Amino acid sequence: MHPSAWTTLTRPLRHRNFRLFASGQIISLVGTWVQNVSEAWLVYRLTGSSAALGLVRFAGLAPIFVLALVGGDWADRANRRAILIGTQTAAMILAFILAALCFTEQARVWIIVLLAAMLGVVNAIDNPTRQSFVVEMVGKEDLPSAIGFNSSMFHTARIIGPGVAGALLATVGEAWCFTLNGLSFLAVIACLALMRLPDTPRPAPQGQFLSRIKAGVAFAWTNPAIRSLLALVAVTSLFGSSFLVLMPVVAREVLGRGADGYSLLMTAAGVGSLMGALILTMRRNTGLWALRSVASLAFGLTLVLFSFSTVFWLSILLAVPAGLFMILLMATSNTLVQTLTPDEMRGRVMALFAMMFMGMSPFGSLGAGLTAEFIGVGPTLGLCGAVCLAAGILLGRRPRDN
Repeated sequence: MHPSAWTTLTRPLRHRNFRLFASGQIISLVGTWVQNVSEAWLVYRLTGSSAALGLVRFAGLAPIFVLALVGGDWADRANRRAILIGTQTAAMILAFILAALCFTEQARVWIIVLLAAMLGVVNAIDNPTRQSFVVEMVGKEDLPSAIGFNSSMFHTARIIGPGVAGALLATVGEAWCFTLNGLSFLAVIACLALMRLPDTPRPAPQGQFLSRIKAGVAFAWTNPAIRSLLALVAVTSLFGSSFLVLMPVVAREVLGRGADGYSLLMTAAGVGSLMGALILTMRRNTGLWALRSVASLAFGLTLVLFSFSTVFWLSILLAVPAGLFMILLMATSNTLVQTLTPDEMRGRVMALFAMMFMGMSPFGSLGAGLTAEFIGVGPTLGLCGAVCLAAGILLGRRPRDN
């Protein structure tokens, strides 16, 4: 690695608070991915239904679409570290409840859906708060590198987590996967508590709740660049989410594999995503609009190609660029939105980003799961890829007046 690239990659680690955040976050994120993979496998084992997979994902992410603006407004007004300690504690408790249900063989799909919805409410508050908390740890100068580094951690965990989940699923079962995730939250809670943050208060947004929300939405809507960024993220999330939610079905019904094949496919996508995050982290903060445009087109095309594959090794190879281009699209969009947003609006605008990125995904997951029941998983993925490709053509370029 070139010395200047290494320097850019590690810039956020100059800050003690970010070092603590990164240390706890990587452990917690591995646990999160272990739970995500194990939960999907548990649901598919219990039901054999792609629609059930879509339903659980819908329940877990739909609250973000409904409540993210509430979380964003809270993040703009309150102590963000205290909010994060609360949300991480709540998520830990939910993981232990799911583990207990599996240990006692009481896990049912309706209970999993309920717990997923409760975790979705927690994430609706956690996500915009965590996104807007980054600037408090590193300042504006290192914000782009910190966003890329955070994405790198997420997708490093995405590589490690499915492998750990696959090993645990094959040996001790889902209950221990959920237990491991619950324990992993202790690391991030401890690291948040150890941070030393400045006492300088942020200027609180003025007005009543609805007027504050309206101001945040109006700012994003009237800014053509942010509007374009959010629109492409929304369409890609709505249709590109099928890539991951249908992976257990691809593994078993298309490729004839079990939990090991499923975890390898998820790991391959995670490798690609990590590569994309590292590319963004090591770049200077230039050329991001062009990179976003290329990534949007390449993701749609790769998803179409993936939909035609019936060979395991080929699917593994195609999962890598699919993960790479998807994270390049999402992470460049995240960076551009944050750099275009003033501090006093950051929580609410990042809540809108969370709504488009994570909040639209459950609708796509539910639709893809139901569609796959009728026309098959391959045609469903191909259709979703074609829509993502069309969106890249229509929305990928930077607005002319920016």
